[in-house]
Amino acid sequence: MPVSFQRVYLESAGYFMPGEPIPNDRMDAYIAPLNRMSERIKRRILAENGILTRHYAIDAEGVTQHTNAQLAAGAIRDCLRRGGTELSRVSLLASGSSGGDTLMPGFANMIQGELAAQPMETHSVHGICAAGVSAIQTAAQGIELGAHRSAMAVASEMPSRLFKRSRFAARGYETDFDSHFLRWMLSDGAGALLLSDGSPALAGAPGLRLKLKWVHQRAFSGDYPVCMQLGLTEDRARGHLDFGSWAEAEAAGALSLRQDIRLLPHLFDIGIHEYAGLVRDGWVDPKRVDHFLCHYSSEKFIPVVEDLMNKADLSIPRDRWWSNLAWRGNTGAASILVMLAEFLHTKTLKPGEQIFCYVPESGRFMAAYMLLEVEAADAAPVTMVSPRAATVPDDDFVIAPPHDPAAAPEGLGALLTELAAIWHDYRSRVWRTPLIRQIRERRLALPDYLNWMEQWVPQVREGSKWMREGAASLSGPYQMLASLIDVHAGEEQNDFNILFSDYKKAGGTVAQIDDLRRNPGGEALNAYLHGLAATRDPIGLLGAIYIIEGTGQRIVPALLPLIKASVKLPPDAFRFLEYHGHNDENHLNRWLAAVEMVMAVEGQGRAARQIIDTARHTAALYLMQFQHITERMPHEPPGRPKANTAAEGGGFL
Repeated sequence: MPVSFQRVYLESAGYFMPGEPIPNDRMDAYIAPLNRMSERIKRRILAENGILTRHYAIDAEGVTQHTNAQLAAGAIRDCLRRGGTELSRVSLLASGSSGGDTLMPGFANMIQGELAAQPMETHSVHGICAAGVSAIQTAAQGIELGAHRSAMAVASEMPSRLFKRSRFAARGYETDFDSHFLRWMLSDGAGALLLSDGSPALAGAPGLRLKLKWVHQRAFSGDYPVCMQLGLTEDRARGHLDFGSWAEAEAAGALSLRQDIRLLPHLFDIGIHEYAGLVRDGWVDPKRVDHFLCHYSSEKFIPVVEDLMNKADLSIPRDRWWSNLAWRGNTGAASILVMLAEFLHTKTLKPGEQIFCYVPESGRFMAAYMLLEVEAADAAPVTMVSPRAATVPDDDFVIAPPHDPAAAPEGLGALLTELAAIWHDYRSRVWRTPLIRQIRERRLALPDYLNWMEQWVPQVREGSKWMREGAASLSGPYQMLASLIDVHAGEEQNDFNILFSDYKKAGGTVAQIDDLRRNPGGEALNAYLHGLAATRDPIGLLGAIYIIEGTGQRIVPALLPLIKASVKLPPDAFRFLEYHGHNDENHLNRWLAAVEMVMAVEGQGRAARQIIDTARHTAALYLMQFQHITERMPHEPPGRPKANTAAEGGGFL
């Protein structure tokens, strides 16, 4: 799941490209041909990748003109200059790169030394293309947690030192295609972003702020072999440290940077599938994306990405794509930072616009994404999925867990802490389901509301059954708990009548409750809870109640004003939702007493594990219900035998 941010803003961006731009016809002066095959391979690759100029931090004799740390420092200085601020403000430096100038210490520490910067927290991310996004996420998390007011993310690459002709002398200037390929693809450069807690406006854009909404990264290294690597032989059988000397490793090709281009189609396939998941879960809406910054290593892959997006029916029009690959080259981990910085320097932004970034990494396959949104500098922070909808302050959607672990009774702190983690994941996922997005964006129409109610009424109807069956399955030591559960079940026994009455007052046309059906998520949840209730001493059911009652106490009250604003109905059409919003707090206090009772019998170990596991499973199944709500469920035709409801249970709230 993406890491979301509520208080992280991009304050300024900068980049540093060493030397003058080197056009294709001058590359041989820096990346000299190796053998008779070189020229043919170069022509083929340059014709496909679309790169016209790039930058090198070495000169024509192969002498280093800038170290990698100096490139990064140059980007940071440019970022600070454009932002009109000082390095002294920065208390966290996060770097991303495929390799610094030294094997150790970390690259961020070398950059800090190059800048002669004050003492600060540093993080060095070692990777390939997605390492720059990892650096951004690290810096953003430091701000979001409140540990830092300002943080610098920088990414820098200097592969040119690996491509000098002299590097291949030990092999007689012969090498495999995979290592030959990258010599004409990669170049040097660095980009930097200054992130802050949102006080200043975006540099160069008076009156605007640029909010980092979320970052998502996922690696698939366990699913695929190595695609791009430095340090292994061509057959990947030996690493460079397995040889007797560096010279032997170089002669064996273990110090040649390689990419297996035959694996690359899989990279874009998994990347688009991951993108489709982000759309499905409500993290990004292709129709809302105003600018798409995609890090592709070659223009050859543009139609590949575009075709996959089209097949998924999730395309972003080409006129919204932006790239500087043609004139900046492919600078690996630095590419997305250099791209974003130059984009911000050359484009005029407007409040409400969204910038979506995608970085596929071919090392052992990884996909990284970021979403940024432009805000007016004087606007209140928003968490709405669509800024074109009416905005609501963040505080309206800060939904706490049902019980604060910090205020837990003695001995329950660890349990409530773990349950709170499950709750926050569940709440975040629910918040991005199609139904909740409709409600939050004021798009919930009366037919949508009635469709929702038609699925929930039969769910609530048998809501107390699994509770009563669970109470009946409790043995001697739990008789007091059984009595407590029976009281709770009795209170909810007739709730379905209130909900069905609300449905009818809202204009529902299905006359008989027996004609309504739960959705697949509801069926799955009922089967799970009923099956668990039938086992001996099913104390894990307390975990289910935590999620179900917490939804009624925490989530529904936040949604109810939005529902009322969208669906114009008389107040008595919302009795069920109003009742649970007020009453479930009493239910949860009773839940806490039940947990204390169980702990007194079972102790921390077994009981806590059962409650936690059941809460996690219930959250997943309850989420499934929310995901299915927008589907239209068929009603039972008149005269058809009614479905057996003996296994039903698990109330709406």
